Amino acid sequence: MTLTGIELRFLVNEITGKTEDYYVSNIYGMNSNSFLFKLHHPKKQDIMLMFTTFGLWITSLKLNQVEHKDLLRRLRNNLLRTKLTKIEQIGAERIAYLTFSGYEQDFILVGEFFGDGNIILCNKDMKILALLHSLDVRHRKLRIGLTYQPPPQNSLNIFEVTSETFEEILSYSGTVGRWIGRNLGLPSKYVEEICKLAEIDPQKNGKSVSSKDIGKLFTAVKTLTDKIVEGKHEPRIIKDKQELDVFPLALGKIESQDYTKVSSFMEGLDTVFTEKIVSQQKSAQTVSLDKKITELENELEEQTKAISLVNERSGAISNIANLLLKQTEKGILSINDPRITKMLGTKKSSTIKEKGKFFMIIGSQKIQINPDSSLHAIISTLFSESKKQSSAMKSIESMKKKTQKKLERLCQQSITTQDSVTYSEIRVKEWYERYRWFYTSDGLLAIGGRDASSNSSVIRKHLEKNDKVFHAEIFGSPFFILKNCSGVSLASLRETAKATVCFSRAWKEGMYGLSSYWVNPEQIKKAAPSGQFLPKGSFVIEGQRNFIKIPSMQLGIGLLKKDGNHSITCGPAECVKKNSIFYVVIEPDGAEMAEIAKKIRFEFLKVQAIESVVKSISVDDFVRALPAGKSHIVKTGKGDIHS
Repeated sequence: MTLTGIELRFLVNEITGKTEDYYVSNIYGMNSNSFLFKLHHPKKQDIMLMFTTFGLWITSLKLNQVEHKDLLRRLRNNLLRTKLTKIEQIGAERIAYLTFSGYEQDFILVGEFFGDGNIILCNKDMKILALLHSLDVRHRKLRIGLTYQPPPQNSLNIFEVTSETFEEILSYSGTVGRWIGRNLGLPSKYVEEICKLAEIDPQKNGKSVSSKDIGKLFTAVKTLTDKIVEGKHEPRIIKDKQELDVFPLALGKIESQDYTKVSSFMEGLDTVFTEKIVSQQKSAQTVSLDKKITELENELEEQTKAISLVNERSGAISNIANLLLKQTEKGILSINDPRITKMLGTKKSSTIKEKGKFFMIIGSQKIQINPDSSLHAIISTLFSESKKQSSAMKSIESMKKKTQKKLERLCQQSITTQDSVTYSEIRVKEWYERYRWFYTSDGLLAIGGRDASSNSSVIRKHLEKNDKVFHAEIFGSPFFILKNCSGVSLASLRETAKATVCFSRAWKEGMYGLSSYWVNPEQIKKAAPSGQFLPKGSFVIEGQRNFIKIPSMQLGIGLLKKDGNHSITCGPAECVKKNSIFYVVIEPDGAEMAEIAKKIRFEFLKVQAIESVVKSISVDDFVRALPAGKSHIVKTGKGDIHS
């Protein structure tokens, strides 16, 4: 399927509304013509925006990455950390401009979603910096250094047409459906729906249309366009001849269609277009294998033909030898006997003399014989030649079996390679998952910094008046915030204080018996006193500090389920147990982070009820949850919400 201009307008509006104040945190190459933009917002969930030569959409599906070095490298160099400030469509064309701003520069990424498609990166003056496909045709040129020019318009702007525009149909000698399709740039599925709404036969000649019909057609076009652009959808995925399409509306005869309803047009596009990317990835992954398979298939075909030919030749020689043998029973003993010559003629065979030598011609074969020899001797020569041909056939058959085995092995390798190209649903992470985080026994969220940068981010971006701020009595301690904790219990305070100590340098160095303290937001000063300097991630704390002694260090790693999503959390063992399905308790010293992460994941995989969920969680996710330093497992068990 391909996007239409009215569908693109909906997507532009929808994506614009969802990506306000988002910036580009990463760009991935899916294949040579598809790029995945990871968009980040300080307080909202990440958005994954797919940008391809056939469309753009928000995806919830995760694909394998296949780097496309040149354009991908340029996109990353220019667009990483920039903010997506504007998305616009050029008229009703299948062209979108995405404007990215940052570092006092603007970049415009152009997507052309027609024909073979194209992706072009320009500066603010539309000078081409990089592009997927160079172009040199009569009406425009595209290459690095030139100014980008869109193609000339071939159709009317459907968003600007008036009822007067449709009066052109009155002088059109073709059909109504043809005029709508050509002049409004619409595919047959929408042309038929417009004519259906207007109650006009799409095959009706334009010159036979009445003024009343013109009004009905204009109204039908506006109705259809408004429904699609404004998101008044009844989306469904249509399967037609093994191909998938997604309709935003219920078009045509629904009862005769093989369709699946989806919750949104965006979801339908995600499914259909992701299948397209996966198919392209599979083809790209097996190009060299497919070439070898084709070569072996041709070789196998030639060997099969050779076996058939040799078998045919051997049989023909053997048949002539047997016929000659029957002639000896009649007393004929010479090859020169006229009766032999006549018999050979009926079998399209003969004897000839060339350059002083005698040959018997059988089919396409020429076998040398001695005409003075007895007929029995000649028959013996023919049988020997037939056996020789049979022997050659066995040799070819042996080679054919080897070729078949090679072919089967390569075909299986191709299937395995293609099966490795898959996609899975992206787990949309909560904003706080970029930090240290856990839920206390009271169900309150606690977040903490991972390093100086995130320490600064935690305080500057997320500290609010009803929060409490925690810090341990040790250099290199993270800042933790206990969110919305006015009137909170002592348990939540102690748990957050414990996490602050455990995620500090104390864990790595095995320093027990430390204290942590908490203060109110107004006691945190983000600026250094006059004449002093504060390192990044450091803040001035004024007033009374409320200390909590932490005699032991113990953390729990748990599998938590929230809003249908599973995630790995790490915090004090008691609150992790309360909020998790399954958990593992760790203490300082033992194995390095990567090794202990593998062991912890293995413990989770032992639990059959969560095995499939844990398989989708990487070792890196477990490593990310762990405190810095060595650890060892002291306990495993079912959490309080295990079912």
